[in-house]
Amino acid sequence: MNRSELGAALRVLRNASEKEAKAVARSAVMSPSKLSKIETGKLSPSADDVDRILTAIGVSDDVKAEYMDAARAVATETTAWRLIQRAGLHKAQQRLRDVEARMGLLRLFQPALVPGLLQTPEYMRAILSRHEDLTEETVRRTVSARLERQEVLYDETKRFRFVVTEPVLRWLIVPPMVMVGQLDRLASASRLPNIDVRVVPMAGRKHDIPNHAFVIRDDRAVTVETVHAEVVVTDPRDVAQYVAKFDGFAQHALEGHELIALLESIRDDLLRERESG
Repeated sequence: MNRSELGAALRVLRNASEKEAKAVARSAVMSPSKLSKIETGKLSPSADDVDRILTAIGVSDDVKAEYMDAARAVATETTAWRLIQRAGLHKAQQRLRDVEARMGLLRLFQPALVPGLLQTPEYMRAILSRHEDLTEETVRRTVSARLERQEVLYDETKRFRFVVTEPVLRWLIVPPMVMVGQLDRLASASRLPNIDVRVVPMAGRKHDIPNHAFVIRDDRAVTVETVHAEVVVTDPRDVAQYVAKFDGFAQHALEGHELIALLESIRDDLLRERESG
């Protein structure tokens, strides 16, 4: 069942219940226009949206269970990076800024790159400039939009938890001195009261595999970064798996004084390499 089929099925259920759209929308705590867009397949509903609509309609538990399974499948959205790029990378950053303005807790796991919210401008430019199909203007606008996103870090009503693996800090996909500045940025960010930065060290036995990067926002949605696309997951059962994975890595990661000591050690290694080179 795709988005359009799910919307049509919800409309059939509502009509069968003889309840008006306005009444169902009011009970489901959404606008009538949103309900209309869901029913006509113009808007992909979250699993929570479908749950509230079905409850408002008053379907049986069996019917609800059947349609909730379909809703969870539809709620996993995949958008190819090429489509995001075509729409404008800076616009994607602006959308993220709006999402982050509404959330209270962000948890991010990253085994490949420094998280965007913690990147220095130099690191951003170095990463983006690797892509030959991005113009200088696109890079400039994207960097500017990402820096605007970072303002949310200073909102102490929100909490941020970042876990990265140590190879992220040693993988010289950027010039060594750019990474030195980036390490300093991580150290300073870790001292902010609402930000928790941790690094999973390479030493020691590992309990899990760092498959890919993901972001959890308020236990409601997970954004997964793959090679070709961005995947958004909203099924509570799937979200719970990512929360458990994040907590596992966080439990085995360095924080506080141990984190600062590791950052300083890597920083010193980079400076020595520069001097010897």
